[in-house]
Amino acid sequence: MIPIGIEDFEKLRNEGFYFVDKTGLIKDLLLHWGEVNLFIRPRRFGKTLNMSMLRCFFEPGTNQRIFAGLEISREQELCEKYMGKFPVISVSLKSIDAGCYQTAVAMAGKLVNAETRRHADLMESSRLTKQEKEILAALMYSEMQEPELCDSLRVLSELLRKHYGQKVVLLIDEYDVPLARAFANGYYDQMVTLIRCLFGQSLKTNPNLQFAVLTGCLRIARESIFTGLNHLRVLSVLDQQFDAYFGFTDPQVQELLEYYGQLEAYGRVKEWYDGYQFGNTQIYCPWDVMNYCDLLRVQPDAKPQDYWSNTSSNDVIRRLVSYTGNVTVKRELERLVEGEAVFQKVCNDLTYRDLYRSVTNIWSVLLMTGYLTQRGKPDGDALRLVIPNMEIRGIFTEQIMKYFYETVKKDGTAVGQFCEALKNGDAAGVEDQFGRYLKKAVSIRDTFVKKPMKENYYHEILMGLLAYKDTWAVFSNRESGDGYSDILVEMEEEEIGVVIEVKYADDGDLEKGCMKALEQIEKNGYAQQLVDDGMHAVMKYGVACYKKRCRVRIAEC
Repeated sequence: MIPIGIEDFEKLRNEGFYFVDKTGLIKDLLLHWGEVNLFIRPRRFGKTLNMSMLRCFFEPGTNQRIFAGLEISREQELCEKYMGKFPVISVSLKSIDAGCYQTAVAMAGKLVNAETRRHADLMESSRLTKQEKEILAALMYSEMQEPELCDSLRVLSELLRKHYGQKVVLLIDEYDVPLARAFANGYYDQMVTLIRCLFGQSLKTNPNLQFAVLTGCLRIARESIFTGLNHLRVLSVLDQQFDAYFGFTDPQVQELLEYYGQLEAYGRVKEWYDGYQFGNTQIYCPWDVMNYCDLLRVQPDAKPQDYWSNTSSNDVIRRLVSYTGNVTVKRELERLVEGEAVFQKVCNDLTYRDLYRSVTNIWSVLLMTGYLTQRGKPDGDALRLVIPNMEIRGIFTEQIMKYFYETVKKDGTAVGQFCEALKNGDAAGVEDQFGRYLKKAVSIRDTFVKKPMKENYYHEILMGLLAYKDTWAVFSNRESGDGYSDILVEMEEEEIGVVIEVKYADDGDLEKGCMKALEQIEKNGYAQQLVDDGMHAVMKYGVACYKKRCRVRIAEC
């Protein structure tokens, strides 16, 4: 069975789901000691499942047979010393999605309540005093205010240590989610203070801590919430240590596909979902691979799909696109979409206030959140950044086109001139206005795509311009005559119809491209549908494009 969305390690192992072995993470954590470890990885790369795995390994009472046959089981000395020997506090902050600070505090309190109730057997402990059990009961059920919440994890770790006689392993998953929500909803300063206090009590001044592991998508600046935490070890996508433990490696993907009889899809999977470089290791997005493999089991000829973008708003790309009034940013974005690299300095220490204050910071966010990845070694203090794969390129192109459509709606005079020229059969006017938009728009073209897809970009630009006229009926790829025309336009009031066929001139010969487009219109009878719909005058436009240049020719009938 394919474990789509299953983040509970024990359930995954007990119920026979496919598991890509990442238990080497446990060995490396124990052999390469760090008291507080922060793993920074993009969303959907297995952070939560790994945290569940850690809890199951260290926590007393877990069925240790779920680790049988896995890499860590071959480390007998480590297993004897550590497996099932340490109490674990495990909380995930990703559910703290509140519109105001008071609600966020209440939600955080409920998380601590639930985690404390997971240790309810301490109420029967002979090692705890009556007063300590009263404190435990309050942690289980009371509604916490800020002072109680800040001290809650430290107090719980103290009670666990006294009961078990061992220091505590503390796991905090998605630590930065409450900060992101707070920033979006206007209570960021309050949340920073709360998280700083909570982490200070549980991570910095906690004698009951064996070690801690935190995960998140962004490293928030040390002065923001990790003040004074000098023993913090940050492990980002740039670090070689632990680089293969989040996401799938190439051999793991091949093994998975072979297991499910889908090895012939390897090329597609690699093109769409590979391409990340964590440290020195090439990594696939596991969420995408598992979803596509699951689809292939019931639909073997299914094309790869975008599974990743639905898990986020993709706002950071929109932020970058909004900077394309800056010609340098525009050119760099175009190079990325073409499959080339850009060199950028990356800042690892940001606060949420800083994320979008400069385009330099946006490049850093794009890297840390998985929209871009590094290639090769750093060049001084700059990284060579690329779009990792076809899936992420699709997210970029979608956001670029959305931004273009929004811009067109605000540019009524120019787009009105384009539409008027089109209606009047003014090919030179259409060419002039279309060419102006091509120069302003972010190009989506060339090295990353095959020729038929190159034409799609220019097609979409034209559709965006034509959408301005809500009194016109505009059809894309509509069946007409003996084929499917690129664009049909019906101006009902004037009874004017327009056929537009777009060609990409690979050799740069725009005139020849226009002639091919007009010949195709005539040969396939694309105008017939317009005549059938009652258009008395029909104009046929051949449009040829090459990079940012265009040519428009018209043939009337």
